[in-house]
Amino acid sequence: MSALRPSPITPTVDFERDGVQHGFLRLPYSRDDSAWGSVTIPICVVRNAKGPAALLTGGNHGDEYEGPLALYELARTLDPKDVTGTVIIVPAMNYPAFRAGTRTSPIDKGNMNRSFPGRPDGTVTEKIADYFQRELLPRADIVFDFHSGGKTLDFVPFCAAHTLPDKAQEEKAFAAVEAFSAPFSMRMTEIDTVGMYDTAAEEMGKVFVTTELGGGGTARAETVRIARRGIVNVLRHAGIISGAVEKGRTRWLDMPSGDCFTFAEEDGMIETMVDLGDKVDEGQVVARIHSVGRTGVAPQEIKARMSGLLAARHFPGLIKAGDCASVIAVEVG
Repeated sequence: MSALRPSPITPTVDFERDGVQHGFLRLPYSRDDSAWGSVTIPICVVRNAKGPAALLTGGNHGDEYEGPLALYELARTLDPKDVTGTVIIVPAMNYPAFRAGTRTSPIDKGNMNRSFPGRPDGTVTEKIADYFQRELLPRADIVFDFHSGGKTLDFVPFCAAHTLPDKAQEEKAFAAVEAFSAPFSMRMTEIDTVGMYDTAAEEMGKVFVTTELGGGGTARAETVRIARRGIVNVLRHAGIISGAVEKGRTRWLDMPSGDCFTFAEEDGMIETMVDLGDKVDEGQVVARIHSVGRTGVAPQEIKARMSGLLAARHFPGLIKAGDCASVIAVEVG
């Protein structure tokens, strides 16, 4: 990585200065309507003396809103007198996607969570990923990245970490998940880890924690409350801000294998047969896909490949072949 060009992104904040700073990560971006324009990504740094550092992000995907709502609020209200160490807050990581309300960037169609380690001479999305990879992640001890289902999925609200080869690192991550105290806590399996922010942080040895809080391209009062309370809990757990962790009851879930996932094999209109959080038996029909091109066609049945509970479902009424239809998780505590 030492042979790479310097990042073109310039921060308007000083990461070593005590107090509260509100500024931008400024990325030059020449376009038709602004020859010397920039993408200006909001950032807040709250620092008070030496101590552990947390990097908090939302808007990795631009149509997921609990994270931005929680983090813009935290940036506005966090008092440095309550901080020991540093809190770096980027409420809308893929800012172009966030402003457009889309999962991927309208500039280059880049999916931020599939763009790591990025490139300083790449697309806009790759340049942002490169800055996080080389400049922000190395500063952090704990990394928290908010997600929800966006426009296409809906989840039971959970906080999650991954099973890792380094069991000491894994234990720290799941301790932070427990501190977050979402209604559900997940040992999460990803179907595609290449290029993920999660993977970049974990390969650096960071404690990485994430969420899936609802979905449907909006946020509910309940899920925003979970996000705001949970992130304060995690910072308290890490010893970065003062106060006791406010623990609530959480139900632990596991995604043990690829059998958790079901996928549509045809285009059509989806009928959900099981509600989120409901018990599911192996072989049970969890959704049906109805042909819309003609009448008289029997629906395709989507059957659970394992027993558990419905942790996620396709959200829009129409579905395409290859789309994820449901996710089943196993309750383990």
